[in-house]
Amino acid sequence: MRTDTSRARTTSESGFTLLEVIAAIAILCFGLLAVASMQTGAIQGNYTARIQTEGTTWAQDRLEKLLALPYSDAKLADTAGAYTADPFPPSPAGYTIEYLVDDDNPTPNTKLIRVRITWQDKVVTRVNELTTVKPSF
Repeated sequence: MRTDTSRARTTSESGFTLLEVIAAIAILCFGLLAVASMQTGAIQGNYTARIQTEGTTWAQDRLEKLLALPYSDAKLADTAGAYTADPFPPSPAGYTIEYLVDDDNPTPNTKLIRVRITWQDKVVTRVNELTTVKPSF
């Protein structure tokens, strides 16, 4: 006598249906798209931070060079409230460096020195300014 075991086997076996597999793949795809979007944002943020850091470093370099000059140096003459071109050319590519010197500000026998660096970040012009005071010794 022959018994039919195929019916008993299908009821005891378990697995995923095609619909469950498609739903799992769709959820996985949405998750991967979210990760890709976050990666794009992280890359853009890193680029902006790199450019900002580079500009600040150039401005700090110019400020330190100005501070190293003697108090009476011609490059530290009062600029009458107007920014002038980079005193130590050449400026780095893509950046514009200017500086301003104001005598007897904030107190007598001091010079207020401001270094401003400007660069173009896509459609936005970015500006960073560093300020210090040089005393007369």
